[in-house]
Amino acid sequence: MGVRDMAGFLDPGRYGPDRRLGMRMLLAVAAFAVAAVPFGLVLLLVEAHWPPALRLDRDTAEDLHQQALAHPALVSVLRVLTDMVWDPVTMRLLTVLLVVWLLLRRAWRLAAWAAVTVAASGLVGLLVKTVVARTRPSLPDPVAHAPGFSFPSGHAMTAATCCAVLLLVLLPMVPRRWRPLPWAVAVVSVAGVGYTRVALGVHWLSDVVGGWLLGLAVVAATTAAFEAWRTDVGRRRTAPTEGIAPEVRSSDPEPPVGDCPGPRDARRVAG
Repeated sequence: MGVRDMAGFLDPGRYGPDRRLGMRMLLAVAAFAVAAVPFGLVLLLVEAHWPPALRLDRDTAEDLHQQALAHPALVSVLRVLTDMVWDPVTMRLLTVLLVVWLLLRRAWRLAAWAAVTVAASGLVGLLVKTVVARTRPSLPDPVAHAPGFSFPSGHAMTAATCCAVLLLVLLPMVPRRWRPLPWAVAVVSVAGVGYTRVALGVHWLSDVVGGWLLGLAVVAATTAAFEAWRTDVGRRRTAPTEGIAPEVRSSDPEPPVGDCPGPRDARRVAG
């Protein structure tokens, strides 16, 4: 395939809106996955050579560990929260239910966005965790144990991704005056996950922050692709405060496949 053929293949104007959506989502995920590898390596070097970051991790872990040792009842509550309420399996099951609901409403593209975003987040997190290979905290009298590597926190990354997906999809269904409530629930859940992981001594503070940032970065990448599709089919861009697809609350959340011409098709019609 020559340069001209490759350029034609990557030109989104030659495809219909749904194929452009798929190409953009795949390219966004692939580009982010590649960018996450050097990010993890750079962060590993920073953690290994920058004493302030190591000191903050160590001091935070020791302080919260002492609190856990002094309050056994708190440890029991944290275990329930991290192993059941905010467990990655629970979070992903919620998004599976969301995808099923979207499919029942015939919101095919929105369902694809939600599924791809959550799946991509898990794969990218696993990739970075494997590349960085950071060991978990080793504390005296540990109150909890967890297998695998430490950076980034899978719990924190999953919480950030799933809460963002749930918010962006369901926010249009919530009356405007009540919208601060789901935002508050999402923020408390994401922050709470981070606290439980550090307080139980299974992650460093930087693991949690890294998981939050990486999860939100995946959401941002796939959301950009979805917004590009909305532009292709003639729908306006949205703000995070109103959700990713306000039309989801209507009886016809998405235009039928093939009914909306792309930019190049529109130019042909106009000509």
